[in-house]
Amino acid sequence: MIPRPFDYHAPRTLPEAIGLLARYGDEAKLLAGGHSLLPMMKLRFAQPGHLIDLGKIAELKGIREEAGTLRIGAMTTENELIWSKLLQDKCPLLVEGARLISDPQVRYKGTIGGDISHGDPGNDHPALMIVLGASFVLKGGSGERVVPADGFFLGNYATLLEPSEIMTEIRVPIPVPGTGWAYAKLKRKVGDFATAAAAVTLRMKGETVQEVAIALTNVGASVLRASAAEAALRGKAFDDAAIAEAARLAMSICDPVPDQRGDAEYKTAMAGEMTQRALRSARSRATP
Repeated sequence: MIPRPFDYHAPRTLPEAIGLLARYGDEAKLLAGGHSLLPMMKLRFAQPGHLIDLGKIAELKGIREEAGTLRIGAMTTENELIWSKLLQDKCPLLVEGARLISDPQVRYKGTIGGDISHGDPGNDHPALMIVLGASFVLKGGSGERVVPADGFFLGNYATLLEPSEIMTEIRVPIPVPGTGWAYAKLKRKVGDFATAAAAVTLRMKGETVQEVAIALTNVGASVLRASAAEAALRGKAFDDAAIAEAARLAMSICDPVPDQRGDAEYKTAMAGEMTQRALRSARSRATP
């Protein structure tokens, strides 16, 4: 199909983009990488009268460290995440996650902010953001606010981002030295969304779990935080029984939609398997 006619805007500053959003209201849509919005426009699931391209706004790009926090511009591409020496050294989980997103063509254009803002339960960054304790900077005509990743994702394609706001930056606290990390993702083929995936960060004190975070991708209406599984592991020895119980509790919160990737029972089982794999990988990378 062919999208409905629309006006194209390419602002060069953030205030200009915010002004365009305010001027055109519900008729406007923001364009980041375009991999989600453009197909929806072609199918006329989305029919904006005005398309606001954020690609020329320099302040929305880049990766830097400031006061123990990684600050990533929302228009930074997946490929830029992968090749960032700063992220490789300070937050390798983001690098690992970006490498598992789609294929090279998508990663050269797709952006971290676009992935997060879209609110698709199949997108990978939401789970990574939750286990890393990230927060998002949102700017609009009424000012700026910073919201935590945990609680930002409300449901299928629904987030706390208001129609009049632009996500400008992702803030990620640099993980404590010795933190283990992993993103285990099952997909049918290169470029596909996850059948199920699990993100984990883990800190150990000897052989005991000191702190852990677990989040699941594409097994619910939104990213799922496995809080009960985390609580079951904290303060416990990291052994097969504890891992199995954490996986069971993670599976208990799953409510996947059956599709060509599998039925609900299979996807739930794979969420448990990915949780176990991610926990074991994170443990292998964690140091007391």
